[in-house]
Amino acid sequence: MRLFLDTANIDEIREIDRWGVLSGVTTNPSLIAKEGGDPEAVWKEILAEVDGDISLETTELEAGPMYEEGLRLAGMAPNAVVKVPMIPAGLEVGKRLTSEGIRTNVTLVFSAAQAILAAEIGAYCVSPFLGRLDDVGADGMKLLHDICEIYAVQGYASNVLAASLRHPMHVVDAALAGADIATMPYDVFTKLVKHPLTDSGLERFLADWRKLQGEQPSMHEDQPSRAEEQAKKAKKQEREAGH
Repeated sequence: MRLFLDTANIDEIREIDRWGVLSGVTTNPSLIAKEGGDPEAVWKEILAEVDGDISLETTELEAGPMYEEGLRLAGMAPNAVVKVPMIPAGLEVGKRLTSEGIRTNVTLVFSAAQAILAAEIGAYCVSPFLGRLDDVGADGMKLLHDICEIYAVQGYASNVLAASLRHPMHVVDAALAGADIATMPYDVFTKLVKHPLTDSGLERFLADWRKLQGEQPSMHEDQPSRAEEQAKKAKKQEREAGH
């Protein structure tokens, strides 16, 4: 499962990209607006920073203008993926772009039926929003399992992109469900690497290392060394052998 970052913040992208695990970025109008400035400049900076797929979302609602916008977004870089909404115009434009060799991401998917439609137009990926379903009392992870199973049974080639992931277990469960891609905010991505036992274990290892280097007295300084223990054991065995 590939890991994507759901953000338009270039500093967040650069930090996670340095880890060597980032395969792509997803953006949407809200994330772009949060950064301010010229949207095209923000997109271009992200496209140049990350080699993997970068989803750029259309904002037009009518098929004609949406198609023209999709062409413009796709032309920004080879790694651009055009996001279209799960509405009739989005399906129409998605099918047209796909037929022209442009990769599309059908977004705002909240049902298995919608996911089937996205696969039928040949979308490069389909984005079910799991967290948002959980917010309204539905089971987002159940939907993801259903979509992955349907795609496997039907032989659909579209990638399942698990979106709206709220915590690390969402990411783990998405991988178990068979998602091809998981996209998440910076906060969730940074939590993937954290565990209290990792922190305490590292702290203990480094403390022992500092003691070995003589930076502070060893807590074992009053205890006999291993060599001393072995010497005492050997002498004891000699005494016992003499008797």
